[in-house]
Amino acid sequence: MQELDLSSIPRFIDVSGVRTDVTLDEIDQIAAAARAHHFVAAFAMPCFTRLLVKQLEDVEDVMVGGVVGFPSGADTTFIKVADTKEMLSMGVDELDMVINVGALKSGRYDMVMNDIKAVVETADGKPVKTILEVCYLTDDEIMRGAELAVRAGAAYIKTGTGWGPTPTTVETIRLIKRTIGDAALLKAAGGVRTLSTLLEMVDAGCSRFGIGVNSALKIVEEAYARTGLLVSRSE
Repeated sequence: MQELDLSSIPRFIDVSGVRTDVTLDEIDQIAAAARAHHFVAAFAMPCFTRLLVKQLEDVEDVMVGGVVGFPSGADTTFIKVADTKEMLSMGVDELDMVINVGALKSGRYDMVMNDIKAVVETADGKPVKTILEVCYLTDDEIMRGAELAVRAGAAYIKTGTGWGPTPTTVETIRLIKRTIGDAALLKAAGGVRTLSTLLEMVDAGCSRFGIGVNSALKIVEEAYARTGLLVSRSE
């Protein structure tokens, strides 16, 4: 496993609150955690994204992301483009988009790629992370989805929304990395709850992680403890 400065762990994590039941109190917690530990980015559901942008507008090294077609990916391309435009109007720095999973599983690869490409073009240079939702896919479908996302101009291949029934595995990260090499970056989301899992995935080629605020703080606590740094969960 490669050597990694554990004090840099927050710069691998997008701290997120993208469940159905996320409250305004949790959005406040996400903003406070991002401000205190300088997570690389923070994400909320669309209804709270503008608030999160406002709360973090003075923190220069923390981005705010927006979600598109979340969580099913089954919206029409027209709606995904509209989502993208609205997220950009709120001031987000990047976008996490769910691909059309049903189209991928149906072999409608043109539909999948055109859907992604429309969002990438609308994003106008803002990085787009394409969410494959790997828990519903075979290995062949994962590889095909990753290839299509790269061809459509995605900056990242992201494994899942976190809403699926099973967690992302290290084996899936390795599969995607073997498939696309350095053509796009990798982001894991869904079930990454320990420092050891995160480090193993970094070693496999993953560079970003979408993690809920409570798990993110636990991972940071463990990383800081190993380096002798202190962290307060009340921050």
